[in-house]
Amino acid sequence: MSFESLGLCAELLGAVAAQGYTTPTPIQAQAIPVIFEGCDLLAGAQTGTGKTAAFALPIVQMLSQDRPRKKRRNPRALVLVPTRELAAQVSEQMQRYGRRLSLRSTMIYGGVNIRAQIERLHRGIDIVVATPGRLLDHAERGTVKLTEVEFLVLDEADRMLDLGFIDDILHVAEFLPSQRQNLLFSATYSQSIRQLADELLDQPRHIEVARRNIAADAVSQAVYPVERSRKREMLSHLIRKGNWEQVLVFARTRYGADKLTRELLFDGIKAAAIHSNKSQSLRTRTLAEFKRGELRVLVATDVAARGLDIERLPHVVNYELSQVPEDYVHRIGRTGRASEDGVAISLVCPAELPLLAEIEKLLTYTIPRQAIAEFPQVPAKRGSSRTLRAKQKTKGQGKAQTGRKASGVTKSKKLQAKAGKPLAKTGQSPTPKKTMATRRSDGAAARPTSKTGRRGSRS
Repeated sequence: MSFESLGLCAELLGAVAAQGYTTPTPIQAQAIPVIFEGCDLLAGAQTGTGKTAAFALPIVQMLSQDRPRKKRRNPRALVLVPTRELAAQVSEQMQRYGRRLSLRSTMIYGGVNIRAQIERLHRGIDIVVATPGRLLDHAERGTVKLTEVEFLVLDEADRMLDLGFIDDILHVAEFLPSQRQNLLFSATYSQSIRQLADELLDQPRHIEVARRNIAADAVSQAVYPVERSRKREMLSHLIRKGNWEQVLVFARTRYGADKLTRELLFDGIKAAAIHSNKSQSLRTRTLAEFKRGELRVLVATDVAARGLDIERLPHVVNYELSQVPEDYVHRIGRTGRASEDGVAISLVCPAELPLLAEIEKLLTYTIPRQAIAEFPQVPAKRGSSRTLRAKQKTKGQGKAQTGRKASGVTKSKKLQAKAGKPLAKTGQSPTPKKTMATRRSDGAAARPTSKTGRRGSRS
């Protein structure tokens, strides 16, 4: 099958050829005809299989064929994405195709000045690529009019659900006209995605070009067992020994990403971090430097796991496993894109073995293990940790009791010496305490006490 057979116009065929594509991917071959028919679509495909072009090409062509006569353009296509990085990637594709047909597109996301976005919207826009939160800000301010939207696209819908955007998505839908074409694209295909489709889509066509929740076949995976304290050392060793020139490393937290970046710089490896605490301008500049090869290592958190599009990225490293098994698929999907080969490595410490088990359960196969002679595995001690803790506790209690006894004897001797009394020899029974009657040796009777133990009042 060729792009010509899909019914694309000459302008778009030229744009596709300029990118070096000659044959549509499976998701493109199946989705483009459905979109041209005007049907709603629920599509699942692996990352890096051309999902963006699958909806961008037909939408751009259909918008160009039916231009409104109004002088000011209001958005007629809306693409919702989970992250700023993905917004930039999709917007770039839309601009590449749209400019050949005189269509305008823009991207809207948080973390930047809203005034510049308002000015671009005021000049007139045909296509908007946005994150849900910032789009709602514009809609509630009245700076964007969504009543003329003909196409609603949810790209990486499962990631938006993971980030808690479900309410924002449904709120955005309230600003849209009821008559529109809805397209939902997702890298993974879960029950929550189907529930969202039931809420927004009208009798959608279903396309699933690959098995659910699996990694791309072009990605070679491996697990390297290592102690947590030696992870950074192993990462530096792999980069140097393998002569890796471009490596995307995923950390679990922003603090962890910054810490690892500092340690790699100390090792003489040029690295930078990208995460949500960085300003958008800094993130964009850092990503551009990494793409140009000025940075050897880019350390990222899961906020960037879906939005990074780096051509021919050879290596991805999971420095820390994600808490969500599906995120593993999205992380390693940054390599092995567009039929290119890629390598995905996970550095796994003993505490992460349960997370690894969940990932392998999702993948339905075991990831091969690799070992490095310089980093031998430390065998686990025999016996359960509970038994070991119990023995340590019992031993500690015995020491504490012995200490208390010795302390009591020493304290008693000190008190006797202070009172000027002779010290009892070791083994000698202690002097019995004097009772009330003994202390009153002059024969005086003790005062009667009440039932509560208090002395009676004077008569």
